[in-house]
Amino acid sequence: MNRNDVTEKIITTKVSKGLKWEDVAKAVGLSKEWVTAGCLGQMTFDARQAAIVAGIFDLSEEEAKWLQVVPYKGSLPTSVPTDPLIYRWYEVVNVYGSTIKELIHEEFGDGIMSAIDFSMDIEREPHANGDRVRVVLSGKFLPYKAY
Repeated sequence: MNRNDVTEKIITTKVSKGLKWEDVAKAVGLSKEWVTAGCLGQMTFDARQAAIVAGIFDLSEEEAKWLQVVPYKGSLPTSVPTDPLIYRWYEVVNVYGSTIKELIHEEFGDGIMSAIDFSMDIEREPHANGDRVRVVLSGKFLPYKAY
């Protein structure tokens, strides 16, 4: 057994029970974005959170322990994603990445946006021409140090 096996069981159980990530997140007490990432194997749950997730997804004690192991982050199977939704994010970074980089550097200086001290919010935004996907990413700015 490994973390990927646990992720597959979580997804299978989610489908069979008709669960929503938002409901799982409410039970855990954290955002739907973070809890979903954790259930998909990209974040580490503490013992209390793992016990809640294990209860929801009918995981064994051993499987719950895998939820507490620091994962190998990055889950895309190929360097260029083939899933259409994920590919569009790749496209956004390819088209707008240099613009995002330039504007962040102009505003903050030389550094990066943290994906560790970070939050994300995904919501539906009603629009006359068709609903929009609103994604807000917020990461701490980390300047490069001179040494």
